Amino acid sequence: MRSTFAGLNTMVRGVFSNQLSLDTVGHNITNASTEGYSRQKVNLAATRGQEIGSLYGTVLVGTGVDSMSIERARNVYADKQYWQETSTQQYYQTTQVNYDKIEAIFDDSDKTGIRHALDEFYAAWHDLSTNASTASTRVAVIEKGNILADKLKTSGEQLQSQINSQYDDMISTVSKVNQTTEKIVLLNQNIMMQEATGGSANDLRDQRDLLVDELSKYMNLNVYEDDKGMYSVVSNGITLVGGIARLTLEMSDPINNADYGINDYTINIKESGIAFIPQNGALRAQQDTIAEDKAYLDKVANMAGFLLTTFNNMHQQGAGIGDTNELKTFKTDADGKLLNIDDTDYMGPAYGLNFYGDTNTVYEWDTTNNCVKATNYQAGTVIRSIDSVTSDTSPINIVITGSVETTEDLKGINIIKALTVNSQISATSGQDLIAARTLSVEQDTADDGSGALLTTYSVVPNGTKDGTNAVNLSALINMSDSEAQKYNTATIINNGTSVSTTARATNNDSLNAYYIAAMSQLGSDAESIKDKESAQEDLITQIVNWRSSTSGVDWNEELTNMITFQKGYSACSRCLTTMDEMLDRLINSTGTVGR
Repeated sequence: MRSTFAGLNTMVRGVFSNQLSLDTVGHNITNASTEGYSRQKVNLAATRGQEIGSLYGTVLVGTGVDSMSIERARNVYADKQYWQETSTQQYYQTTQVNYDKIEAIFDDSDKTGIRHALDEFYAAWHDLSTNASTASTRVAVIEKGNILADKLKTSGEQLQSQINSQYDDMISTVSKVNQTTEKIVLLNQNIMMQEATGGSANDLRDQRDLLVDELSKYMNLNVYEDDKGMYSVVSNGITLVGGIARLTLEMSDPINNADYGINDYTINIKESGIAFIPQNGALRAQQDTIAEDKAYLDKVANMAGFLLTTFNNMHQQGAGIGDTNELKTFKTDADGKLLNIDDTDYMGPAYGLNFYGDTNTVYEWDTTNNCVKATNYQAGTVIRSIDSVTSDTSPINIVITGSVETTEDLKGINIIKALTVNSQISATSGQDLIAARTLSVEQDTADDGSGALLTTYSVVPNGTKDGTNAVNLSALINMSDSEAQKYNTATIINNGTSVSTTARATNNDSLNAYYIAAMSQLGSDAESIKDKESAQEDLITQIVNWRSSTSGVDWNEELTNMITFQKGYSACSRCLTTMDEMLDRLINSTGTVGR
């Protein structure tokens, strides 16, 4: 038999359940703009029916409703997809920002970039080739040479600064990762404690998922939940967070990198000392963009290396303006035997002179080690001479000897730093040293007075106004290696070893073609990353919409629920009042008839 007050209990449950649902709706509405918040709902279920007897047996009478749990609306598959794609988006975004900065460094849209300086340098040599004896054209070559060197140095320094900036960003990112994993561990612990009695710590779970959202920007990760409701966060096989334990990332001690003039760093696991290499996200992008910046610094260094080696090699084969035309005279008898060398002094500027770099240094490109090999002679010991010439077709060998002080391999920023116009050329009246003329061999055969024929070969620079070597030098800027070989009429012999005329820092490309190819590649890569970032942004938007459709707070839906639960609360209260009136009649009025 049912209790007299059974109906009251049923309505009380209804009042409490509708009140709880209304409170939850209010919680949703007030957090509609809270980042990371997931919509919550009360799970209602009919309570167990009461068995009572009837004419034909027993029946089950409902006893009302009860609140089973309060759950948040969350799509775990959308979350996992979001975490995966966010790391990819951040990789593209960070890379694109770096490309924007590199493009700003090599901005050729106005007259301040390397391309304009290179064109001006070429034009100055071209003018010199037609006006070799004009002082103003010689000074212009020096000025344009200085400007080109300055542009290359400025670009190198800006790339250095960009690399250092990326390392600073990486240090900041590592700090953010550690702060985030620490907060996830604390939330893991609090969630485990609050859910120990069976409830669901919905708001804490939202905060934890928001932290995982943030962490996914920095690296690729996988998230696993254990039976206690705690997260394990794994990146590249390393468990950064495991319940209430975590690993800490740290930057290594600075590693001096003399080739780039910077300090390099690696990311390590503090507890084990092993290197941590993310596969995606902002951290991976920062590592990759540093390598990209170094690659472009190497390209600038290769351009500087071309000027120090290939360009200098051609310049050394010419001569400047002098007081006499004769450099060296060689005499042979009728059989071609070299008799003696007439060491006639050359009163004008010396041959074999660098246009760029130091006077006492010979620069050669080392293809194997991808560097400039610099042989530094002690000042005052350098002797430049011309090797024996035994015919009018003999190759002219310019021999450079002296006391070698050091031999060093220049790489990266050190090549760029070495790129300065020779101090002798940039000094007062140094413009006369610019080797615009070429060297040639003149033959003269005469009787020596005793009836024997004596052949004289004189190595002389062409006329004062001759600009043949200036033509070669201007053309060299636009000549590939194979095209330029026919203009290498002399050989530079450095301390007994021939300097290679085929090894060049720009490979087979000309200096101009090398720079254009580098900039074309930069533009292509930047555009490709921009397209990928845009496509990834669209994908992220779809995933966010997917997540929001499940966990987002919809005002229309919540207001509808509010009216529903309000009406339910009112109806239960009204029913409760009616039952109360019935019981009042039963208790206070029954049995009073006939008194």
